[in-house]
Amino acid sequence: MKKMAIVLAAGQGKRMKSKLYKVLHSVCGKPMVEHVLDTARRAACERTVVIVGHGAEAVKATLGDAAEYALQAEQLGTGHAVLQAAPMMEQEEGVTVVLCGDTPLVRAETVNEMVDLHTRIGAAATILTAEFAEPAGYGRIVRGADGAVLRIVEHKDCSLEEAAIKEINTGIYCFDNRMLFEALKKVTNNNAQGEYYLTDVIGILQQEGNTIGAYLASDSAEALGVNDRIALGEAERLMKARINRGHQLNGVTFIDVDNTYIEATVTIGEDTIIYPGTVLRGQTAIGSDCVIGPSADLNDTIVGSGSTVRQSVADGAELGEECQVGPFAYLRPGTKLGDYVKIGDFVEIKNTTIGEHSKVPHLSYVGDAIVGKGVNIGCGVITANYDGYNKSITEIGDNAFVGSNSNLIAPVKIGSGAYVVAGSTITHNVADNDLAIARERQVNKPGYADKIRSRARSKKDKDTE
Repeated sequence: MKKMAIVLAAGQGKRMKSKLYKVLHSVCGKPMVEHVLDTARRAACERTVVIVGHGAEAVKATLGDAAEYALQAEQLGTGHAVLQAAPMMEQEEGVTVVLCGDTPLVRAETVNEMVDLHTRIGAAATILTAEFAEPAGYGRIVRGADGAVLRIVEHKDCSLEEAAIKEINTGIYCFDNRMLFEALKKVTNNNAQGEYYLTDVIGILQQEGNTIGAYLASDSAEALGVNDRIALGEAERLMKARINRGHQLNGVTFIDVDNTYIEATVTIGEDTIIYPGTVLRGQTAIGSDCVIGPSADLNDTIVGSGSTVRQSVADGAELGEECQVGPFAYLRPGTKLGDYVKIGDFVEIKNTTIGEHSKVPHLSYVGDAIVGKGVNIGCGVITANYDGYNKSITEIGDNAFVGSNSNLIAPVKIGSGAYVVAGSTITHNVADNDLAIARERQVNKPGYADKIRSRARSKKDKDTE
């Protein structure tokens, strides 16, 4: 049996009060509609057609070739939206799942369970339902005395009795594909909104003597449709809890799970410990046996197994195994640390490769550099890599020692085993195993401090007269 999906993503979302189209608002680092496409993919849908309308080009640019597209140029209801896929899909045999682009919490497991029920009972259509204590805004599932689905009534069209029903229509369905498109041609807009409702297909199929199924979702959160910023915040909260719980089940320890934010695209290895205040974003991948946090902010960063990152920021960086970073370090894009590297407090690294067992313990800036193995870079060292127009490279060989408060004026090379004396400003290359000292000779003037103080007091007295 061929399984297909149609994703409704044509609405503007005026209640979001945003320049960004509704389905492109992110939940845990990923646009809502991308979450839905992931669900269709994990549910093994062979074709996915996204119905676009408002912001069509932006949606296409975001999703790329992950889907096919059909345009709903004028928004005339959900039935009208699905009908736009008819030229592409109406001749297909199989089951079509209709998903909403603003329901990011629906799971592939639930979709598959709904399709399994649909197939098992030989239904023409099956509705995914949920029970809400406060169902306002959702269409109600009206059942007969035997529990069979009689009809779906949109909230705006509910009677008082129907409005009291707790079981709601999630807006997610599966259909026999050919029956779906045949029934859509019979849908009218004779309702309060003058729209073509997809829910009317259920009544049409039922009147034709077909079986209508309903699958009650075990988690009502999956039905959450995001129509405003309040619902977006709730979806974010629920998705965050789901993601963190998944990591816990995979062997990750959270010291304070409610105060840790991890986006959907992040991977974490077993026996890693996550401390409070940690934010993990983008394509961040953390190995096993790591300690991350407290207050670590990592984006698109790879962390090797056994590494520790505390109270630091990393963006587009790569850390080897058994590295130590922080507190208060900043690893900028292009940073690549070998194994057993130490980056200490108030250190900034940018576009730099640092070899294994090297150390930059504190208060340094190293940018556009290639640093070898076993190098020690002392406190306050700066690679002066920018002349206002061009970036230049600093190279430091294996086992070199760069003393505290040294300035390395790029382009410059410090050879392997070389020793740069503290306080030096290096403007020329230093050969292997050479010692470089570049600072003024110290001169002491006996008793001159009193003259300086006297001069300063005299000036202050004149300024206050």
